[in-house]
Amino acid sequence: MAKPIKPKEPTFFKADNPNIKYVGRVDFSNPSSPRFWNPGVYLQAKFKGTSLAITVNDELLYGVTHNYIEIAIDNDKPFRIATTGKTSILKVANNLAPGTHTVTICKDTESGIGYIEFVGITCDELLAMHSPKKKIEFIGDSITCGTGIDLSVSACDKGNWYDQHNAYLSYGPCTARLLDAEWQLTAVSGIGLIHSCCDLKITMPTVFDKVDLRADTIQWNFKKYIPDVVTICLGQNDGNQDSVTFCSAYVNFIKQIRSHYPKADIVCLNSPMGNQDLTRMLKSYIGGIQKYMNENGDERVSHFFFPGGYNNGCGSHPDMAQQQLVAQQLSVYLKQLENW
Repeated sequence: MAKPIKPKEPTFFKADNPNIKYVGRVDFSNPSSPRFWNPGVYLQAKFKGTSLAITVNDELLYGVTHNYIEIAIDNDKPFRIATTGKTSILKVANNLAPGTHTVTICKDTESGIGYIEFVGITCDELLAMHSPKKKIEFIGDSITCGTGIDLSVSACDKGNWYDQHNAYLSYGPCTARLLDAEWQLTAVSGIGLIHSCCDLKITMPTVFDKVDLRADTIQWNFKKYIPDVVTICLGQNDGNQDSVTFCSAYVNFIKQIRSHYPKADIVCLNSPMGNQDLTRMLKSYIGGIQKYMNENGDERVSHFFFPGGYNNGCGSHPDMAQQQLVAQQLSVYLKQLENW
């Protein structure tokens, strides 16, 4: 009697496998464990098999904090999981249909929660991954980070301060997915253009060229990600500012962005969670900034103003539904602007 054929064991593929695609500001100093801090950094892989596991290292900042990771497989509903220790082997899929699948693995938590190192992926086979040609970069603060939107673990003001973070379902990645584009979030909670809150010693122009923005460390190579369009959503943490000071800094920041992305469209946004006074100020200032840039030869600077206030999430941030509404509104504008 013939012996039953033993199912083939899945294979562990190291993080430096060329079929694993990384998007965002990643430190590849150690190719076997690429390290990333920023929210929204993600990797994708096309694989064969009925199950999938990933291995990640967590900085375990302060010895206790755990990063959250979003997992999206094919067109199934994405889900969020937390790391379990310094090294976590996470079974993220089981009983999949035989055949080919695609996984997206996204850092949901902010740089202030510490880094993640991706170690590898376990499945039957890795295949070459298709990359969208469109690219967007979203610059911003906690709104862009996806702060205060996910209440699946803890209600507002409960649990740890990062339990409600979900970068994957913030407006930037949602906008990008609506437009079939790659995304990069260049965002830090509390950061401003000229004034940051919460005792932060940094502003966005000073750390824009770094891999770990919050710590202002590791030089970023801008040639690794050249977006078609860049959105700027700053001002919430600056508050009411003198027009000359704020607008001059904003113009200089646009020129800083332009030095790295000569052909990109730059879209200036007001803060979705701004009160009436701040919204009025930002709309006035941004309108003047665009006019100045256009009249001085940069016609690829424009603006988009959100039509409402979005404050249903924790700490008066947009909640998950409002983040998705913001994405729908912004994607309509970008689709027309880019002729996508």
